[in-house]
Amino acid sequence: MITDTTTGTNIQEIGPGIYRINTPIAIGAGSAFSFNQYLIVDDEPVLFHTGQQKLFPVVQAAIASVMPVARLKHVGLSHFEADECGALNAFLAAAPHATPFCSHIAAMTSVSDFATRAPRALADGEEFVTGSRRFRWFFTPHVPHSWECGLLMETTTHTFFCGDLFTQGGKGEPALTTDDILEPSEAFRGPMDYFAHAPQTVTTLDRLAEQQPTTLAVMHGSAWQGDGAQLLRALGRRLIS
Repeated sequence: MITDTTTGTNIQEIGPGIYRINTPIAIGAGSAFSFNQYLIVDDEPVLFHTGQQKLFPVVQAAIASVMPVARLKHVGLSHFEADECGALNAFLAAAPHATPFCSHIAAMTSVSDFATRAPRALADGEEFVTGSRRFRWFFTPHVPHSWECGLLMETTTHTFFCGDLFTQGGKGEPALTTDDILEPSEAFRGPMDYFAHAPQTVTTLDRLAEQQPTTLAVMHGSAWQGDGAQLLRALGRRLIS
């Protein structure tokens, strides 16, 4: 469903109560990119990634098409970048009972200073329950980049909110695919390698694969459904080839 005809911002359900909010942008003649946020509806709704500050009005409107924005209770970010948390304070103002969450390093280095409300600093492996759903946090420094990076698994549906992993160019159509996304994401990574290539990168990807995700909620491009463990291990092999 398109919620803003000017920007093309759209919201689509990629799993039961899990919504991808997508805004495509032009990045030159004939080229496009996309920014995704994910809304998880439950007793205590979760928003993972806020989008940049300038996207707040359209992301807010997309959420409002599903539920009142004021109901948000958890607003999370993978690492400290504008597309992850630029609109964080705007969402905290719109949702007075919401708490930001991030890794303990992100809280220490940036978010405690930036956010208008104290963040919940999650430890590696820490879990929280939002009603019928259980989430598990993974501290993934430098995977794919940034010392403070962390990623989120919704264990009840095996949905992995994998941030910048498997970034694809284009408008992010369709919202959910079973087609290959490794080759498109590798084609995007090639000219602007955004991975840190830290010593523990492949080990971290293997650890994430052990969680057996079946849906990958990608931050840029189409979300993906299939054997997530196999895909994560295939990415690890490509990074060291």
